[in-house]
Amino acid sequence: MQLTKSTLASAAIPALVAAGTVPAYSGMTVVWSADFEGNAGDSVNTDVWNIATSINTNAEVESYTTASANLQLSGGGTVQLVPWKSSAGAWTSGRIETVTTFTPEAGKVMRIEASARTGGDATENAQGMWPAIWMLGDSIRHGTDWPECGEIDMMEMVNGIGTVYGTIHCSADICDPSTSAGYQGSTATDDDWHTYSVEIDRSSNDWSTESINFMKDNVTYFTATGAAIGDEAVWGALAHSPLYMIINLAVGGTWPGDPNSSTSSGYGNMLEVEYAAVYST
Repeated sequence: MQLTKSTLASAAIPALVAAGTVPAYSGMTVVWSADFEGNAGDSVNTDVWNIATSINTNAEVESYTTASANLQLSGGGTVQLVPWKSSAGAWTSGRIETVTTFTPEAGKVMRIEASARTGGDATENAQGMWPAIWMLGDSIRHGTDWPECGEIDMMEMVNGIGTVYGTIHCSADICDPSTSAGYQGSTATDDDWHTYSVEIDRSSNDWSTESINFMKDNVTYFTATGAAIGDEAVWGALAHSPLYMIINLAVGGTWPGDPNSSTSSGYGNMLEVEYAAVYST
């Protein structure tokens, strides 16, 4: 997920799920967490989340809104980001970003995690869907351009295909995944609940041997190191600097392509999240 960053058909909220609690990990302390408790149809806590609307990037076709149809608490301890197509053919969806930032500390391991699932529509009805949970370097909020700010994509899926991707974006000449597959990993997934995590490991106190590890259900499927990036300043933007988390459901864009006549709107293509958390050793 690259940065910079109507009238909707009514539908019943689907059956509620039992939300999980933030798990404990040996040797780690929760330094920040967010649940999504509240009444069905309510919005997220805006003391914790910014609701983004003025985003125009990646050739996406949706407009992000604050409408409960696109962004709502389920009433079962989750948040649902739901894409809808209006009778006029316009797509809308939801995007939230953490107000606070998280900085990996020297000598420690920081883990960023969320539990999420997708809606379960068949692949042939999911063309153009692009759910993502990811982090941007906070410097983008203070004038640094993308991708120099750094970006870590913890969970991305496209077009309803059963694959989750983990990707690093930095200075394009160093880690553009279109030219260097070493900066993107993938593993199989499905529309059930899974935990998606990134661990930024600075325990070695040597930037070249530090690592960013991508995990699904606590199993690492992709690792990048400072040595692989090969530039201390670029690595610092990724692994030493403040980051904030983004959860969004894009429609269309340069990666998945546009939705087509078979793409369904509504809960079958939603992104649902039951918690987000940050840990540190």
